[in-house]
Amino acid sequence: MRLKITILYVLLFTTNLFVYAQDLPKVVNGKIERLSMFQSKYVTARNIDIWLPDGYSPSKKYAVLYMHDGQMLYDADASWNKQAWEVDEVAALLMKEGRVRDFIVVGIWNGGHTRHVDYFPQIPFESLTKKQQDSLYLALRNNGNPVFNSLVVNSDSYLRFIVTELKPYIDSNFSTLTSPENTFIAGSSMGGLISAYAICQYPGVFGGAICMSTHWPGTFSLENNPIPDAFFQYFSTHMPNPATHKIYFDYGDQTLDAMYPPLQKRIDDMMPANGFQQGKSWITQFFPGKDHSEKAWRERLHIPLLFMMGN
Repeated sequence: MRLKITILYVLLFTTNLFVYAQDLPKVVNGKIERLSMFQSKYVTARNIDIWLPDGYSPSKKYAVLYMHDGQMLYDADASWNKQAWEVDEVAALLMKEGRVRDFIVVGIWNGGHTRHVDYFPQIPFESLTKKQQDSLYLALRNNGNPVFNSLVVNSDSYLRFIVTELKPYIDSNFSTLTSPENTFIAGSSMGGLISAYAICQYPGVFGGAICMSTHWPGTFSLENNPIPDAFFQYFSTHMPNPATHKIYFDYGDQTLDAMYPPLQKRIDDMMPANGFQQGKSWITQFFPGKDHSEKAWRERLHIPLLFMMGN
């Protein structure tokens, strides 16, 4: 029995090494530099894939876009579902046309089994009763697998990792503009949720948040679900200054996005009350017929990039 357990651990360990040691994603424009298994005292080690545009030079300074789910950003052939944001293509075209300032992309791999607890906004979760929290920890995905993977919500630590460990490393080793007006954070689904949380928690670090197909339900059912109300209560009192910050939301109405229209409307209704003006400091866009996929997000990625970094 002990031998079988040892063999199982070896297999799991070698599989994990294979996943993280795979080849760099192939890009059409620019190049990728990888920080392999970047160590942190706050979260599990993970790859960081940094995209540098063609002509990147230490003699000039670049804005920085931090993006979650880094293994899904650049190369469809390297992703689990054979889809990718193709960030290098979208960003390179906008820069070539002179429509945005020059920037680099810091693709932060998710932690696999830790993804949900890393991305789930912690303060709203902890505002729930103990009974509600315990119930949520037992929630299942549509495929029957547990949502939280028997782990506890850890997003405050995930953001500390980005702000106090990763960003200082990036700013010390790459030619970056370090101010909030040149530092952005972006993601989709749970990645959209943690991006919204990040700009509220660290308005002195991030000047803009791109939140695509934001997963307001938190789990995968709306029935007796206290999470959206907890999120909305938090965001109603923690929004950053609209004079110095920008927030972008969008959503479709197919597959998982079908859950979002009424929930996004509640956020949209509170934005003006917090001083945000549609088209100036905030954008929400609805894309009828679009689903919850990298393909859909890739098709419209240029819109938030222009909004955040447009010349």
